[in-house]
Amino acid sequence: MAQTDTVERILDAAESLFAEKGFSETSLRTITSRAKVNLAAVNYHFGSKNVLIQAVFTRFLDPFAEGLGKRLDHIESTGEEPSLEELISMLFIEVLRVKPRGQNDLKVFMRLLALAYAQAQGHLRKHLQAIYGHVFTRYFRLLVKVAPGLPENELYWRINFMMGSVIFTMSDFDTLNAISEAENGTTASIEDTLKRLAPFLVSGMRAPQPADLEK
Repeated sequence: MAQTDTVERILDAAESLFAEKGFSETSLRTITSRAKVNLAAVNYHFGSKNVLIQAVFTRFLDPFAEGLGKRLDHIESTGEEPSLEELISMLFIEVLRVKPRGQNDLKVFMRLLALAYAQAQGHLRKHLQAIYGHVFTRYFRLLVKVAPGLPENELYWRINFMMGSVIFTMSDFDTLNAISEAENGTTASIEDTLKRLAPFLVSGMRAPQPADLEK
């Protein structure tokens, strides 16, 4: 898809509106009104609302997956065995390397991820799996390898807890920062917050499985 000015305006409007209102609550007419284009332009470039939702995610995930894939290529070609700390930091580094279009890109994208979990978007899950599944499968294969002997079912929950922590922290970053400033007199950058979050996630992944869950 050629990234024309019209396409970018549609994607910018859709991205912010989906994050504000949700996928189901945002109509194509609302998007065209904010983007200052007609409905025919959306239909021409995207064809449907589902495809537009997918394109919003792809715009962020393309450069992220490309960077992560290159790191995995290097690991596989050199035979390196990264630690759990390195694997989690790798995700954060690649997220921060994505060239921002605006100040709130990461926070908006994390809100969209939270909505994708909360709202039934089966088409989006299938689309992301088809496009990026091979990269994330390679990454999670390494993660499983360095996980401390947890069974597959437990790893499923730990990985989802890890993703949930990241999504909540980043999507509500401004609120958390405001609370910290009001209660502690301190604020933090996104970079410093991710540095704080990384050891928390590592500890969570390394925690023993609760005894009453062991089979």
